[in-house]
Amino acid sequence: MARQERFVVKAVLLLGLTFLSCMVQGAEPNYSLDFDVTKFGAEANGDKNNAQAFTETWAKACGSGAPAKVLIPSGTFLTGPVVFSGPCKSAITVEVRGIVKATTDLKEYADGDWILFENIDGLLLTGGGTFDGQGAASWKLKDCNPQHSATKCDLLPISIKFNHVNNSVVTGIHSLNSKGFHILLVFCQNFTASNLNITAPDESPNTDGIHLSLSSLVNITNSKIGTGDDCVSIGHGSTDISVSQITCGPGHGISVGSLGNKPDEMDVNGITVFNCTLINTTNGLRIKTKRGSASLKASRIFYDNIIMDKVKNPIIIDQNYGAKKNEPSRVKITDVHYKNIKGTSITNLGVNLNCSSVVPCDGVELVGVDLAFDVGFAKKAEANLPFSSSCANAEAKFEGKISPPPC
Repeated sequence: MARQERFVVKAVLLLGLTFLSCMVQGAEPNYSLDFDVTKFGAEANGDKNNAQAFTETWAKACGSGAPAKVLIPSGTFLTGPVVFSGPCKSAITVEVRGIVKATTDLKEYADGDWILFENIDGLLLTGGGTFDGQGAASWKLKDCNPQHSATKCDLLPISIKFNHVNNSVVTGIHSLNSKGFHILLVFCQNFTASNLNITAPDESPNTDGIHLSLSSLVNITNSKIGTGDDCVSIGHGSTDISVSQITCGPGHGISVGSLGNKPDEMDVNGITVFNCTLINTTNGLRIKTKRGSASLKASRIFYDNIIMDKVKNPIIIDQNYGAKKNEPSRVKITDVHYKNIKGTSITNLGVNLNCSSVVPCDGVELVGVDLAFDVGFAKKAEANLPFSSSCANAEAKFEGKISPPPC
């Protein structure tokens, strides 16, 4: 039944994203109009704030009535916050060939975003260029300790946000040193993110690679992500999400959650993570829910063909995430499947299913989990401990070769 369900999830994604693959693999649209930002006053001197020139270029392209391209050519273009707002009169492409560099004065970022795309149907963001958030100047100002991931922190500006952006593709872009999240998707549908290079130091706080919520039919694939937080984090209201061919590390792994942060959150359903590699991450495949949460559900979550290389906490469900409340989480986790998970752990607890005492996990299945304890990279206190699994408030079924031993 698990394999059948996973096939259904993948089939829905493939049907929903067929036309998007044509945009990525086939010829680009036949542009009638190209709009070069330098023709609207942008200067690639790394000094002038080009926000107004970017906005004016976008307005002309978006309102042109024909397939149009906004071109950011080679060079370094400094800019503060920019809003690329639709709806546009036709499909539109933003081609970034150069480096778009963020200003560093946080007072400019009252709305919390640097580059915002909103209310667009049919966007293609591409070009091989770089969005440099210049986050290092801001990370030291963050009012929290990034090593305590459960501590509430004031979020720094998001580098690239997509809000109500549908039937769209982002491909061939480098996001460097974001202040906060690198990429955020909210209220997006039929959206593909591919061939991305997302990088920030492992000590940079809350620099999630790609975070999404309230979105459906999203395909994140064929990308390299190394940050100071989750490589990919899937928030509430996410349905029919595919994450594949991701190389993750450094970072906190690939996460569902955290869920239960607010009382009005929506269920998560139909998440497929497959053909991914995690290297030197602080978590592997993680589902995390907050203590004292409102009631919601996370279900039909499939992990398949995952490689772990020196990963802490390779398989973890943490329903005690967050330290401020003593009440148990009320997020119901069900129908979760781990298959063909291989590699090495640097903690002695390779499988940790720490579920809620009021809504225990059920329908958890582990098939062909083959992990080894790499004691050479473990803490001294753990190096002599047996490699093990832990199941608390979890109904779990183990099949095939299982290492560490089942709980």
